[in-house]
Amino acid sequence: MASTEEAIVRRVRAALERDPRIELHRHPISVGVEAGAIALAGEAASVAAKKLALRIAASVESARGVVDRLHVAPAERRGDPAIRDALGNFLLGTPELRNCAIRVGAQDRFELLREGSADAAGAIEAAVSEGVVTFEGQVASLSHKRLAGVLAWWTAGCRDVVNSLAVMPDEEDNDGEVVDALALVFELDPSLDAEGIAIRCENWVVTLSGTVTSEHDRRRAEADAWALFGVDEVVDALRVRMPG
Repeated sequence: MASTEEAIVRRVRAALERDPRIELHRHPISVGVEAGAIALAGEAASVAAKKLALRIAASVESARGVVDRLHVAPAERRGDPAIRDALGNFLLGTPELRNCAIRVGAQDRFELLREGSADAAGAIEAAVSEGVVTFEGQVASLSHKRLAGVLAWWTAGCRDVVNSLAVMPDEEDNDGEVVDALALVFELDPSLDAEGIAIRCENWVVTLSGTVTSEHDRRRAEADAWALFGVDEVVDALRVRMPG
C-alpha cells in the first residue's frame, strides 16, 4: 500500500475510533483503499454506526468516494427464508401499503403475496440474500418508500437494506417529507410510545425532543429515525420522564 493510501487509512481509522457510537472495539470495521476510494467492510454495531462510518469516510478530502461493504450486526441471526416470511407479513399487515402488490423472494424465485388492484398504489418486490433486503418496484410516495425500508430494518435478522423503490409520480424530497415519514413510522411502531416526541429536520439532520416514559422508548425512537432513508444524522434531545 502506498504511503498516501496508508495515511488515508490511518485518518479514517482514527476518526472511527473517536466516535463512541460506532463501537469499533466491539464491531471492528475493515478500512482499505480501492482505486482511490475508501472501502469499508464488516458488520457495524447499528444502522447509526453504519451511516456514521460511511459519512466519516466520505469526509476525507483526498478520497475519491466510498465503497460500502458494511452490514449491520443483527440482534438475532436468522436464515433468509425466516426473514422473507417475517418481512412479507410486515408488508402485508401495514395499512399504508394495502393497495400495493407485494412479491417476496430471492434471485429469480418470487412468491406473489398480494396482487395489485385496479387502483394499485404501487408494486413492491423484496428480495433477501444473506440477510440483505433489496427493494425494487415502485410506490406512490417517498413516505411509502421510507416506510418499506423501516419495515425491513424492523425484521429480525436483517443485516442491510438496499432501497431502490421508485416513486411514481416523482416527488421532490425535503425536510418536511422526512418529518412526515418519521411521524408515520412512530405511529406504526408497536413497541414505541411516541406521544411526547417532537420531530424536527433540517438538511437531513433529525432532532428528537420532548419526553418519553422509558429508556427503551428513547433508544427505539432514535433507532427508528436512523433507519429512515435519507437521514444523515440524528440528534437525540429526548428526556426520560421518571414515574411518580
